[in-house]
Amino acid sequence: MNHELSHHKPSVDGIEPPPFWRSRYAIGLIVIGAIAAYFLLSEHRAHFLGALPLLLLLSCPLMHVFMHHGHGEHGGHAHHHGGEPSPTPSSTAPTPPSGDRP
Repeated sequence: MNHELSHHKPSVDGIEPPPFWRSRYAIGLIVIGAIAAYFLLSEHRAHFLGALPLLLLLSCPLMHVFMHHGHGEHGGHAHHHGGEPSPTPSSTAPTPPSGDRP
């Protein structure tokens, strides 16, 4: 059973429909959302400004989770980038000659 389903809408006369965010419905949605956001912020400015310190505190753990990609593998960063693990600082430091001490 070979069922090939196309996820694209059929084109009319060979013209592809525009993506959703470039359609007139999306532009109308963005305009209505901007107007609603303006009125909400202008009428509820005191509530919004009062919540900013709390939002700042809540952003710290969220940045930790999304920027560190979790805390599961701290030592294996090279596996995510496709490279080999970087050498430790002690193996790259030059060793002084043993017989040249004053």
